[in-house]
Amino acid sequence: MSVSPRIPLLERGSAAPEAQKIYDALLATRGVVPNMFKILAYRPEIAQGVAGFLKPLLSDGALPGFYKELIAIRVSHQHRCSYAVRAHSISARQKGATQQQIESVANFETGPYSAKEKLGFRLADLLHRGPDAVDDAFYSSLKPAFTDLELIELFLTAAAFEMFPRFIDGLRIPVTPPPAAT
Repeated sequence: MSVSPRIPLLERGSAAPEAQKIYDALLATRGVVPNMFKILAYRPEIAQGVAGFLKPLLSDGALPGFYKELIAIRVSHQHRCSYAVRAHSISARQKGATQQQIESVANFETGPYSAKEKLGFRLADLLHRGPDAVDDAFYSSLKPAFTDLELIELFLTAAAFEMFPRFIDGLRIPVTPPPAAT
């Protein structure tokens, strides 16, 4: 059963010029304008802020971009958010994740991940339960595996993707079609 979005998707031609620039940038980098941005575009300054936040967060940094996308997939699985699972699966693949890595996120403990990567998924699961779930004992297991810069990116990625599935599913934003094959 298809559910209509609670707010109509704003297509490029109906968007303000500032939002159109965001659409163009997303289309150039991702091959598609995510439907979430077709809602955020009602407030171009918010759309710009979200795009500006996500770009460095999910790019290669202290941690590889594909791994942060996998963390986003894990959190999205926890929320049962089809939209976010699909979007981050596409982005993870574009950033170098294998199909096996993407498909194994739901059962990461038996997946093709290093001990360090599994530890990051465990952190995402604990943060999903709440910040108090990350007790001192667990945090002390993170410290030898991750640098401080990696921990900042890991915590922020896991925490950020607690918000987006709630926004998406609360407004019933439909799953974005994959980019057209080039």
